[in-house]
Amino acid sequence: MHSYKIVEQGRPLNKASKTLILLHGRGGTAFDILKLAKEFCDDTFYIAAPQATNNIWYPYSFMAEEKTNEPWLSSAVETIKRLIDETSLHIPRSQIYLMGFSQGACLALEVSARYAARYGGVVAFTGGLIGSALDEEKYHGNFEGTKVFIGNSDKDPHVPLLRSEQSKDIMKKLGANVTLKVYHGMGHTINEDEINWVKKHIMRSP
Repeated sequence: MHSYKIVEQGRPLNKASKTLILLHGRGGTAFDILKLAKEFCDDTFYIAAPQATNNIWYPYSFMAEEKTNEPWLSSAVETIKRLIDETSLHIPRSQIYLMGFSQGACLALEVSARYAARYGGVVAFTGGLIGSALDEEKYHGNFEGTKVFIGNSDKDPHVPLLRSEQSKDIMKKLGANVTLKVYHGMGHTINEDEINWVKKHIMRSP
């Protein structure tokens, strides 16, 4: 399963006041996704990016039957949950920000919704909750107003907009303050408007 390999940047964990956890997409690397940190972090942040085994968090589409993605999916969830738990020994969850792109965005939403709590923020650049059909019974806790951003194209080839909309609804039921921004004709990427919105409303909010 996934080895527990965390690539770190920024301030040492025991001296930081905030944390950004970055989750790479399918075929990406922790080093790739760490490049995003410069857009959002000042010198108060501890920055952590876990590395998926073989650069893939789970083998098939996030909308496949969950059992077809096992045991990799459960291992991925456990890896991120462990990182959040260990980080929270030094920094309160309310100052932990979870951010991902594509497969990593799906994982960020999934882990945070399974263990909903007051996070600093959750950011999904093109993502949705995981499963062929969403089972609300597996999501627990209360986000207590945590700001969640989901960005998606109106015709993304991997993440249907409907799934992002369904994910927004479920996370709102769990107490999150969710913003879904839809971009006409956007490719499978992260655009400048998304980055600027997250800077203004999540990463630098009081």
